[in-house]
Parts: sequence; structure tokens; C-alpha cells
Amino acid sequence: MPSHMAALWKKVLQPGTLPAALARPVGWREASLGADLGGAVRVRFAPSPTGFLHLGGLRTALYNYIFAKKHRGSFILRLEDTDQTRLVPGAAENIEDMLEWAGIPPDESPRRGGPAGPYQQSQRLVLYAQVTETLLKTGAAYPCFCSPQRLELLKKEALRNRQTPRYDNRCRNLSQKQVAQKLATDPKPAIRFRLEEEASAFQDLVYGWNRHEVASVEGDPVILKSDGFPTYHLACVVDDHHMGISHVLRGSEWLTSTSKHLLLYQALGWQPPRFAHLPLLLNRDGSKLSKRQGDIFLEHFAAAGFLPDALLDIITNCGSGFAENQMGRTLPELITQFDLTRITCHSALLDLQKLPEFNRLHLRRLVNSETQRHQLVGKLQALVEEAFGTQLQDRDVLDPVYLERIILLRQGHICRLQDLISPAYSYLWTRPAVGRVQLSAISEKVDEITKHVLGLLERSDTSLTQDMLNGELRKLSERLEGTKHNTVMKLLRVALSGQLQGPPVAEMMVSLGPKEVRERIQKVLSS
Repeated sequence: MPSHMAALWKKVLQPGTLPAALARPVGWREASLGADLGGAVRVRFAPSPTGFLHLGGLRTALYNYIFAKKHRGSFILRLEDTDQTRLVPGAAENIEDMLEWAGIPPDESPRRGGPAGPYQQSQRLVLYAQVTETLLKTGAAYPCFCSPQRLELLKKEALRNRQTPRYDNRCRNLSQKQVAQKLATDPKPAIRFRLEEEASAFQDLVYGWNRHEVASVEGDPVILKSDGFPTYHLACVVDDHHMGISHVLRGSEWLTSTSKHLLLYQALGWQPPRFAHLPLLLNRDGSKLSKRQGDIFLEHFAAAGFLPDALLDIITNCGSGFAENQMGRTLPELITQFDLTRITCHSALLDLQKLPEFNRLHLRRLVNSETQRHQLVGKLQALVEEAFGTQLQDRDVLDPVYLERIILLRQGHICRLQDLISPAYSYLWTRPAVGRVQLSAISEKVDEITKHVLGLLERSDTSLTQDMLNGELRKLSERLEGTKHNTVMKLLRVALSGQLQGPPVAEMMVSLGPKEVRERIQKVLSS
């Protein structure tokens, strides 16, 4: 039992003044509240590090980030790691890494620190104990000595009778003497919050007026477990207050818990933040995004070569919060165009089959920026080195000038930079093993066709353009009686790439350059 819990019980059983936790701390709160946006906007993304960051979490984080930036506010990352049994090693680091990768880094976080830290709930246990002490002193909370076995029986009984499981509030009315007697044998009770019979209605910024009769449906909830760790209900209220959160943007699954949270605010005499519950992000078929799908984690998309901007674009495009849905929006455009009042209650259906198309758009935008293009060249260089390494017959393919030419020629045709190292594009990096026999099977005029192409390369050694080559190759086909133009193209494509399909032959020739085209054709002829 943590020392702060032992101290808590010692203090609670002695009559005295109310603890300092009830006094309203001066600071963030005064500046950040109000129905309008007159104060400082402070929002938080508060995931549990029980798994790596996935698309659903990214969307919640993004809406918080763009809301904060639109109103010149602060975006806070808080890790809700109070369920110590479910923590996944590396998840806390992954969440912050992936927010940075996505281009939406927090202003305050466990890694960055900040004025309202610590930003991990497991490091704030003393604060929760102090607030619990306040609630016990005022009678808004009470110790519960019910065993896990009894609670499990209550649950089973309710389910057998087809009722919603709820606590029967058995320990609610124990006298101070009974509490003292029970503490002698069970010094580690859980603490429950006494729900008032009537929860006030509240106005959600997305779902409008809401009220949930939590007292009649659920029974009094545990707010502090016997191990000294808070439950979500207590921790999120305490932290949102002490961190000066002005607006809570979170998933709609928390909508029914908000009445409970507002009762806690009321019991503590604190002004609550404004709430905006975001509709769920679902698969295209309406099923829930599941961590078991594997391919919804950000790490998967990053490793597969998808761009952060493409992910931010697709998860906002399928939902609401904007005047119109358009593809290709960048983060600054999302911030400018975002309007919280335009978020609807309808779930957002995510069609990941469209992601390559979104990525193509954003990749093309990067290619058109000289600075970004140079970064892409460096990335492609590393990809080619990693994929082909020892197979490279000529290290010149790693020359930035060559790589930039490939990227410029293939922009709009590829969805990811990784596409350029797929088997379809292997001819760009390694020379294909093609024999004269393969070309003769396509046309008996191998010598005539290749001789003309070699002559063409001699005449225009430095100024190969696709237009010029297309014109010359068309003329060549016209001069060859009984040979169709597509036969000529097929023969040259196989000679240069070893493949029957691929980019236009003229583009292949411009990509490879006159010297490499000449060497490949001569190699085939001499085989």
C-alpha cells in the first residue's frame, strides 16, 4: 500500500479542516474557461499507453491539435497509465514519437515537460489522494470494503436477470465506527464517489444537450482503487482541472460518462471545461477499428512509406468539421479551415483503399518543392542501397542527379517512394539479364531496329527528350514494312528492362540516359 494511502486514511479518520486540495488553485483555470473563446485555449490528448498509436487515436489527437492551433492555444499530451496491469512496453514512447512523425507534436508532454506536469498519471498519485481526501471529508465519497468476489457475484446475478450490472451501494451508509472497525481488518478499501440522484443536463459542443441518469443505472463508481491508483473518472477530472484544460475533445464513447464527471466537478467546487465528443472513426463497412487489425497502427504506415500529410488528409476527409471535403489538404490548410461547429454526430467511415491515391497527391506536392525533393532524393538513395546493395553493378545509380531525374519523371505515376524499388522498377537500378533470343522471338528485325536506335543515340548524345524520341521511334516503325509500332516498342522495352510492361519506352530511355541505353542494347546484341 503506497505511503500516501496510509497517510490518507490517518487524516480522514481524524476530524479537522478541509484539505488544501479543495481550495481552488490560482493559475490556468481562471484564464482558460468560459463558453466563448475569450480565454486561453488548452486541450489535451490523453491516451493510455496500453498499445501503440493507431488511426483512431491519431484522429482524436489531430482534432485537438488543429483546434488549439486555430485558436493560438496549447496542445498537451498526457499519458493515462493508471492501469498498470495493461501497460505495453514502449507504448508511451511510441505515442509521442508518432505524434512528432505526424507533424503534430505536443506543446507540453512527458518528454517535453511543461508548467502543468508531471504529464503521466502514475506520477500524480499524491494529488489524487489529496482530492480523494477532500471528497471523503465532505461526504461526497466513502470507503468500500466489498471483496472482488462479491462484486463479481453482483455482476453475474445482474447479467443472469438481463439487467445492467451495477454496484448496490452497500457501503454507502456505513457509520464512522463501522468504517473504523472494517479498516482494522481491511486497511486498503477502494473509494467510491456518491452519485447524486439527479445529474444536470450539459451542452456538448457536438451532440447538443445531454443528460445521463448515471445514479440509477450504474451505482456509485470507484474513484480510487485499493492500490492507490485512481480510475479514469477521478484522474481525468483532477488533471483537466489542474492542467487548466479549457476544452475536452474526446471520443463519443465517453459521452455517457460526462454526467458523472460533471458531478465530480460540482462536488469539488470546480468550473468544468467545455466538452466536445467526437463521433467514432469506423472501417468502410461500419465495423469498429480494431487494434487486432494490425494495419491501423501508425508505425505500419510509416514503415510502408505513407506520408504523414496523407494520413492527416484521409482521416479528416472522411469525417466532418470542414465546410467541404476535398483531397490534398495540408496541415496549415486543415488548421485554417477547421470549424468545431461543423462536426456532426455521424460516424466517419474510413476507406483505406483510397490511401494510396491520397499519398500520390501529397508525394507529388513534395516533388514540386525543391527543398522537399532533395529530401526525397536522400530517402530514395537509402531505399535503393538497402534493397539492392550488393546487386548494384554500377554505383552511378545512387548519383543524386540520376535519382532526381527518376523522381521527376515518375511523379504522379507512383503512390509511394517505395514503389520505385518494387520489381517493376528494378531495371532502373540493375541491368536485366536479356538475351538476343528473347528479342528475336518478338521480331526478326532485331538488328535493324537496334542499329537505328544506336544511331539516334550517337546523333543526339546530350539532348534526349521524350517528345523527340517518340517522334523518331514512330518514324522508325513507319520505315519497317510489316512491323507494327507496338512491336518495336515491345522489343525495346524488353531490351532495356527485361519486362513486357512498364513506363513508355521514350521515358525509359530518358531515365536511363544515352550511355546506359547504348550499353544495354550492345550487351543484348553480343549475347
